[in-house]
Amino acid sequence: MTMEEFKRSLKDMHPPADTSVYLQALWLEAAGKWAQAHHLVDQLETEQAYWVHAYLHRREGDLGNAHYWYRRAGRTMQDIAPEREWEQLVGYLLG
Repeated sequence: MTMEEFKRSLKDMHPPADTSVYLQALWLEAAGKWAQAHHLVDQLETEQAYWVHAYLHRREGDLGNAHYWYRRAGRTMQDIAPEREWEQLVGYLLG
């Protein structure tokens, strides 16, 4: 799947079934379903889950919690628009 295909799928009712749980969480967040997105990654213990988790808390506005999850992911919160980070995350996860 390409970035453009992923973005087009945001018009669908559900995230693409053939994508990772991390991409499904980012899809849900972009569709305005933050709680569902958070639920998908909340208990996962991988670097990718931590980064998505951090991003979600950044979008929520809980920057203290976001910083904690960025540290768990081995990253720092970047000084870029959240929309740009969403694209970076999606691109990274699409490989």
